[in-house]
Parts: sequence; structure tokens; C-alpha cells
Amino acid sequence: MNDKLVQNSRKWQNILLVFVLSLAIFLTAAFSWQMFFSISPKLTLLEGEEYLLDLSSPFNMHIRGSQEGILQVNDQNVCPKGSRLSGPLSFKAVKLGNVTLDFKLFGFIPLRQMEVLVLPEKRVMPGGHSIGIKLQAEGVMVVGYNLIADQDRLVSPAKEEGIKLGDVIVEINGRPVEDLMGAAELIREGSEGGRTLHLKVLRGEESLDFHVNPLYCQENRSEKIGLYIRDSAAGVGTLTFYEVETGIYGALGHVISDVDTNSPIDIKNGQIVRADIVNIRAARRGYPGEKSGVFVEGQDIMGSIEKNTAAGIFGTLDHVDDHPLYSQPLSIGLSQDVQEGPATILTVLEGDLIEEFDIEIQKVIPQGGRNNKDMVIRITDERLLKQSGGIVQGMSGSPIIQGDKIVGAVTHVFVNDPPRGYGIFMEGMLIESGLLEVLDDL
Repeated sequence: MNDKLVQNSRKWQNILLVFVLSLAIFLTAAFSWQMFFSISPKLTLLEGEEYLLDLSSPFNMHIRGSQEGILQVNDQNVCPKGSRLSGPLSFKAVKLGNVTLDFKLFGFIPLRQMEVLVLPEKRVMPGGHSIGIKLQAEGVMVVGYNLIADQDRLVSPAKEEGIKLGDVIVEINGRPVEDLMGAAELIREGSEGGRTLHLKVLRGEESLDFHVNPLYCQENRSEKIGLYIRDSAAGVGTLTFYEVETGIYGALGHVISDVDTNSPIDIKNGQIVRADIVNIRAARRGYPGEKSGVFVEGQDIMGSIEKNTAAGIFGTLDHVDDHPLYSQPLSIGLSQDVQEGPATILTVLEGDLIEEFDIEIQKVIPQGGRNNKDMVIRITDERLLKQSGGIVQGMSGSPIIQGDKIVGAVTHVFVNDPPRGYGIFMEGMLIESGLLEVLDDL
């Protein structure tokens, strides 16, 4: 009888032990997955800023940093030796730099790795001004093929030799191509009598050489290589921000691409000028709207365009009028500061009058890197919807203000839902402008 009781007791002890172990494994696994999804792989902080990561943790975590002195977690210095901490976790940016954090459960179960970048505090003036964008491309871009009659067929000699749409011709017979007229003159001079032309072409980052034999075109009575080319672009956009001390600015929030080839335009030189908005073609489902403006050269806003990137265009302002709505620079909001909910944008609907309109940030999209589709926004302002139908071309770059911080800029419209579109985080534009310097190794 006693033996049976002992056996039953051991049986229930084993069952209880299995249950406890199973529960521990379940909680560990659940917490590990929570950690994996809760902790972003990248975090950007401004010097002196604090950030709370609210984790409900039943266990202690072991946090090790790649270097010391840059970051504190729960008032403890992060260091290569590591520390045992429990959530919630309070991060404090102590000094500029870059530190990689390794999170482990019980000191040996890997959970997540996070890169924390600490940048200097930065304040900029918001934009909202309509600007005329004038670009001069590096060389001339190939945007089409011109077929020429050659006996019993139509042919483009340049295409036959391998030149593609989007290629940029920078030299002809060893002489630099300055513009469209210059390229036409070099082709005419170099191809007289059917002589072979030597073309130096840029295809992305690659430099290529082609030898093209022109054909005589009866219609034009001249030698042709069978290409349509373009040397510049112009349009209307919106200034996003500028720094008062340096004049460095950012605009658009996206790259300027050639309308025919959709290839980014390599800038030789460019300029922004003041643009007065004279008309808005309202957007509707399936049809993007557009601001129409006239350029006002030689006065008010004028500056250089030095970079054309996925995060927008950047350069230096020579002059800008005082902002009608903001007399002082605003703090920037980093990606983790952006919250779903109400916000505003600054843009122009008529003339050069900057106005503030209500929007809603519907979704924040953590990218783990720079991207110009970082958040989904929706226009909620009734007057703006009535006049524009939503987000229209020319509104790209309109700064997004949330609370008392500039957090991003409008970049794209949803063509089938014009009140909605994408925005870019402000930190991505500021890093691209050079105002926020990313330090890889300190």
C-alpha cells in the first residue's frame, strides 16, 4: 500500500515537473518572440535624448554593447562586458556615436541585435514654399530611338551598337557634351562623310565606350545616329526645410527621374527659383492632380541644386523670405517620435501663400534604413480636399509637422485613393543633406 502511494506521489511530482518545465519553455519562447518583434534593428537618437522601450519581461536580460560611453540603459553604462537588466528599458543617448547592442535571455539565448546611432541635436526651419526646379543633366540622356531608312529596313545605328534608353552621353569624339545643342553640333561635325563617332556613355556607375557608324537620312539631308536625347528637366515642387546658418536645404523627398526613361537624372548643375501657383488640377481616382506654377527668376527663393537622391534634392539657398507661420527653427522628430494620429502639412495652393492643413498619419512603417515611403498619410482638411482632391504633383516635399517637431515630408500619392499617400522620415532627408552626419566608427 505504501509502495503504491509512493509511486503515485512520484507520478504527480513528475507531472508537475513536466508542467513547470513546459510552462517555463512556453514563457521563454513567447518572450523571445515578443523581444524579436518589439525591438527594432535600428534606433536613432539625438544627443541627450531619452527613449523608453516598454517590455513586460518576467526574466532578466543580458545586454552587451560594442563600445562604452555612448549609451545608458536604465541608468547603467552599456559596455562590452554587458549588464543584467529587466524591462521596461530606458535608453539615454550620452554622446555622439554608433553602438551595437546584443540582447540575450539568461545570458546565453540570443534574442535580438540593435544598432543605436546617436546624432547631434538639430533644429531647422520648415519650408512649404513652392519652388521651380530647373536641372541641367550631366551630358544628354537617351530617351528614345529614331529609326532611319537603310535600304529595305528601318534602323537606329546607336541602338544596334548597344546604346540603351537612360544612357547618358558625356563625350563625343573626346569632346565633352554640354547640352542638347552642343551634342547635335558635335554629332554633325564628327559624322560628316559617314565617319565613325566615338561616344563615351554613363550607364549608372559604369562608363562605356561605343563606336557608332551614322546613316545618311534623306528626310533631313544629314548624317544621323538614330537617337532622341534630352538635356534638362523642369517642374514645380515644395521646399521641405532649410538651416538658417548654412542655407542648406532639402526638398521633394524623392528623386527626380526622366519622364521618358524613369531613370534618375545625374545633375551637372541646377537651380531652384520661386514659383507662384496659378492653378491646381484636382486629383480624382485613377488620375493624379497637379499644381501649375510660373517661375519667378532672380528674386525671393533662389539656390543651387547639388544632389538628386532617393530622399530628395539638396543644395544651398542664396535667399529665402521670412516664414509667415514660423519665426524660429523647429526641432526634428526622429522615426521613433512619429506617432499615428493628427498632424499638419505646409504647402501652397495659390500664389506664394504658405498655409497649414490637417492630415492624419495612418501608419508608421519602420524600414530599418532610409526610404521615402516611411509612413502612410491621409489628407483630412476639408478645404484642401475641396481644392486639390488630395495629394497632387507639386505637393511633394511639403513638410509634415507633428506636435512641435518637423517629422517628415509628403512624397507620393496613392493614384486610386488621392487623399492618401506616403511620407518620408525627416531624419532620412537630413542625413542625405549632410546636416546629420552618420558616423560609422568612433
